[in-house]
Amino acid sequence: MEPVPLQDFVRALDPASLPRVLRVCSGVYFEGSIYEISGNECCLSTGDLIKVTQVRLQKVVCENPKTSQTMELAPNFQGYFTPLNTPQSYETLEELVSATTQSSKQLPTCFMSTHRIVTEGRVVTEDQLLMLQAVVMHLGIRSARCVLGMEGQQVILHLPLSQKGPFWTWEPSAPRTLLQVLQDPALKDLVLTCPTLPWHSLILRPQYEIQAIMHMRRTIVKIPSTLEVDVEDVTASSRHVHFIKPLLLSEVLAWEGPFPLSMEILEVPEGRPIFLSPWVGSLQKGQRLCIYGLASPPWRVLASSKGRKVPRHFLVSGGYQGKLRRRPREFPTAYDLLGAFQPGRPLRVVATKDCEGEREENPEFTSLAVGDRLEVLGPGQAHGAQGSDADVLVCQRLSDQAGEDEEEECKEEAESPERVLLPFHFPGSFVEEMSDSRRYSLADLIAQFSLPCEVKVVAKDTSHPTDPLTSFLGLRLEEKITEPFLVVSLDSEPGMCFEIPPRWLDLTVVEAKGQPDLPEGSLPIATVEELTDTFYYRLRKLPACEIQAPPPRPPKSQGLSKQRRHSSEGGVKSSQVLGLQQHARLPKPKAKTLPEFIKDGSSMYSKVPAHRKGHRPAKPQRQDLDDDEHDYEEILEQFQKTI
Repeated sequence: MEPVPLQDFVRALDPASLPRVLRVCSGVYFEGSIYEISGNECCLSTGDLIKVTQVRLQKVVCENPKTSQTMELAPNFQGYFTPLNTPQSYETLEELVSATTQSSKQLPTCFMSTHRIVTEGRVVTEDQLLMLQAVVMHLGIRSARCVLGMEGQQVILHLPLSQKGPFWTWEPSAPRTLLQVLQDPALKDLVLTCPTLPWHSLILRPQYEIQAIMHMRRTIVKIPSTLEVDVEDVTASSRHVHFIKPLLLSEVLAWEGPFPLSMEILEVPEGRPIFLSPWVGSLQKGQRLCIYGLASPPWRVLASSKGRKVPRHFLVSGGYQGKLRRRPREFPTAYDLLGAFQPGRPLRVVATKDCEGEREENPEFTSLAVGDRLEVLGPGQAHGAQGSDADVLVCQRLSDQAGEDEEEECKEEAESPERVLLPFHFPGSFVEEMSDSRRYSLADLIAQFSLPCEVKVVAKDTSHPTDPLTSFLGLRLEEKITEPFLVVSLDSEPGMCFEIPPRWLDLTVVEAKGQPDLPEGSLPIATVEELTDTFYYRLRKLPACEIQAPPPRPPKSQGLSKQRRHSSEGGVKSSQVLGLQQHARLPKPKAKTLPEFIKDGSSMYSKVPAHRKGHRPAKPQRQDLDDDEHDYEEILEQFQKTI
């Protein structure tokens, strides 16, 4: 087949013959975009192979042959078209008469001229039809007697047979739809008429979109038929050609088998790495991989180390086989206690620093001392100093009496429990009171307790020889993330497998020849991957990690004059929390340091020396506000004496 313009090939193409393989004979390049413009291919090189799979009509450009004006028609245009001429043209009127008499057709016949004709004081335009009735002698000249219809009247004209054209014969035919006209090769580039359109004569120029497959292109390529490129049909000689289609790991994930698959890396996503594992450096172009399928279970736990200045972050697989032991959780504010509170599960904590309540805001906002034991009851509301309601955490003070008197104290507290109100922004420091020495698997721990929680790895994962989690004093399990991973191994090291998340590490790969070698027995999979700081904070922004809203903003501090005014007014309302009308008693301060011999975090707060009720020394009261206002005078006098 000789090279032809792409537009001509598409117009003559039979859709039933698809697919067809074309070779580009003359390339084309549109400046401004290397790959595509408006989603269409605009750069084809000489020698490129194109496998055409589908041709779709985009639009039809309607052109007025007189004025060269154009307008666009949609493919679903409902008008009907009738051809005004036939594919055969005649240079003179005598050729037209001779062809008509020699054929089976008889006079009269209709024709039209492509040029204006001036005769006998009249002008016949190129879009007017003439009816040839007979050949006669007129004024001694052999002429054609024609009838011209004008405004409902018929005018007889005598045109000499030597009249030059070209001329087109016109035969009345049934009206056709737009698609019927475009599918008829005999009507290509013919002048048509359509009563629906404003022009009497017009030419249709369709524009198609070609959908094709090309080498190393991941998606279907869309090529406009108006692209100025010559192509050659090489379908017969290219049946053995295999078009290589790149894939993304996310597409391989959607396949759901059959596995294993042998792949070769074509491209690695740009950007900073997400894992700090040794295998990350091996993910380069040309590296062959073996994909074994979907990792199970699909969930992971985001964990951070504790006990070091710079924490390290890990993504722990749900298949982790190490053993964990719970550690007391730490809570910097009352709002964090609310996040860890679960109805039906007792949450008991111990204060680890002295904190004075904002009694100016509400006299029931209790102060705490080191060693105070509390049980969280739930959220509530209290009236503030300005009459607005404030969100608080309702707790119950527990006895710190140890030994034989503990049961008696519990009975007394049950009869008259002491309620403690803590605003959400209360800057206390708490640690969970617990005595749990069980060893949990990761799956059991996640199923029984809420996150975040503190743990210590007491037995490493035997399938992970270099389990890094055992080297830390503690781990904070922060969030459970459900995300599909693929189990992958390097072709050079089939004995060690790792898990890749296609969502965050979407490699571009291509199927490689040959079947991968399956290792004997179960696959050793790395269940712990260390994360970079950048990727860790990216994970913390996921919707699954945004469980709680940020803590409330503390109220603005009041000036001395405003505090004095509120104290003189004395109009502070009592709180109504969970239907309780009893006022919270002030706490009894404790020693501000714990005994030095207590170092084990799991039981340190269970060994705090007990104090009996009523024998706790009272905290020193604040100095009078007037004295505080004049402290600077004494300092100034001493400074002047030294001068």
